[in-house]
Amino acid sequence: SAYAASKAGLLGLTRTWALELGRDGITVNAIAPGPIATPLFTAANPPDAPRTRAIIDAVPVGRMGTAEDVAEGVGFFLSDGAGFITGQTLAVCGGITVGKGTV
Repeated sequence: SAYAASKAGLLGLTRTWALELGRDGITVNAIAPGPIATPLFTAANPPDAPRTRAIIDAVPVGRMGTAEDVAEGVGFFLSDGAGFITGQTLAVCGGITVGKGTV
């Protein structure tokens, strides 16, 4: 699908740019969010809908993610603590992708 192809392309760019820009002191990483409770998601998936409950039940931590959860991952990559981390993809997904292959 177009979604899968674009996602793979972005992950490839992340790794390629990490290799190309590392010598310049630039780290490049990606965030791969899982199910995040955004206004758009909530409009399409009301909290009491069976589909929403099924999504939450599939997340090992038992809840939807928030924009703040994603921001924490971004904040980590921007911190001095991540200075030796490059070319990586952080799944902010509550564990839903664990055991399902690469992000």
